[in-house]
Formats: sequence, C-alpha cells, structure tokens
Amino acid sequence: MARTGSFVAGAAALGASRTHMSRAIARLEDRLGARLLHRTTRAVILSPTGRTFLDHCARLVRERDEAVALVRDQGEPRGDLRITCCVALGEHFIAPIARQFAKQHRQLTVYLDVTDRVVDLVAESCDLGIRTGQLPSSNLIAARIASRQSRTCAAPAYLARRGRPEKVTDLDEHDCLISTTLQWHFSENGDEILYRPRPVWSCNNGHAVLEAALDGMGICQLPNFYLNEAIQSGQLVPILEEFTPPEEPIWAVYPDKRHLSPKVQRFISVLKDELPKGIARPK
Repeated sequence: MARTGSFVAGAAALGASRTHMSRAIARLEDRLGARLLHRTTRAVILSPTGRTFLDHCARLVRERDEAVALVRDQGEPRGDLRITCCVALGEHFIAPIARQFAKQHRQLTVYLDVTDRVVDLVAESCDLGIRTGQLPSSNLIAARIASRQSRTCAAPAYLARRGRPEKVTDLDEHDCLISTTLQWHFSENGDEILYRPRPVWSCNNGHAVLEAALDGMGICQLPNFYLNEAIQSGQLVPILEEFTPPEEPIWAVYPDKRHLSPKVQRFISVLKDELPKGIARPK
C-alpha cells in the first residue's frame, strides 16, 4: 500500500483481497499501538511512524536476501549497495568506480549519496561510507583504501603582488581561501602544524575555492586532484613545499554486520585497486 498508494492496488500486487489487506494492516497497527497509514478517499499515505517502520522492514528484507545470496551464490554481489561519500571524492573518483561496478554486476543496484554531511551509516541503512583523515572512535569497521595529498598554492599574479610566504606564520599577512576544512595542515621535522587561516573567501565547494585562487584572490590549500592541472600549466604555484603535510588516509567504513557481505567486500577490493591512481600523487 505504501508503494501503490491504495489498498486496491496493493492487494492486487500481492494477489490478495482488499478486505484481507485492510484487516491485516489494522491488526498490525493494533499490535504496534501506532498508526502506520493515513487513509483518505483518494489515497493511502505513510505516517512518519509508518515510514520508519517500512525502512526498518526493508532493511531486514535486504539482509535476508544477502544471507541467502552468500550461501547460494558463493559471494556474487546482488541486491542493493548503498554508499555515501563526500562531494569532492564522490564526483572525481567514487562515482566512476561505482558506475563500472554496477555495470559488471547486473544483479546489483548501486545507490551513491554524494554529500558533505556525515551520514549515520546504521540509522540510514548505508552499507559503506568513504571518509578521510583521522576517524573518531566508533563501532564501525575501517579499511584503508587509499590516501590523498594536499598542497598549498597561489596564482603567480597574487605572489607578485603580495610576496611569497616563507614559513607558515607568514600566512598571517596573506589572504586565504578556505573550503570545508577550517584548519590547514603542515609538517616540520616530523611534527604536525595546524594553522587556522583567516579567510577572505570561504566556500564549501573545492572548485569554487580553486577558481578564486586562479583569479588571484589569495592562497588556498586543497587536495592534489583539484590542483594538478593548474600547477602543471603554471596557473598556480606551490608554496611552503618544505612544510607539506603527510598524506591523509582515505577509509572505507562500514557496520560490523556487513563484514561478510559479498557486495561490500568486493567493492572495497575494487576501491583499493582503483583509487590510488591520481589521488595522492600528481598525474
């Protein structure tokens, strides 16, 4: 009924009578002590409680199907694979890999949520999350799949106008351009240096920060995959290279109950094979 929008259509889809389905839903609502559906003369609509209940039931069905597939198909991926990833990695790397993975496994449906919001994998029924940096302690299992390198750059015109910083503290006298990372990372003699820039331009989109740097607005620190082309063409100049921070780990994280899932393990294996190309090192 939730998918068809009416008792008549829902009953027909299940090969049951409308009366039987109506009574079955009523018994379930009595058992739960909550209304699952709002009924009108034109349609049947899920209540908020009904939506939550349906999502949980759908997850149980998926897990049942995965358990059957694990035994019956010797690990062939099937069902749904739900992935969440930050926008930068998702657009550049994860989406193309996930698309090819879906093409190779026709019994699998891939859902990729590209967002900079930190998704609760368990609450939102995600199989896998791609995250960077140091992970907070949690009950999730983490597998390191790659790394990325960030560099600090500015346009030649900006450096000609404002001078070239020679040490991290010189950034106090410069215009800084920041994205979602509020602290810039540097390293000196093996020790980490965290620097909080005062921005003249801030945007939660790395491409917008890159465009501002190309326009000569100031200094940026971004992952290599944003900067490679501009550095190679001379549109941006790397600075403070002797303070370049170590590579930042990229993780695949997943709930512990997914550790035997063929689709999760197969996709993580593909990520390990494909992701290192171009993320940590310039092309």
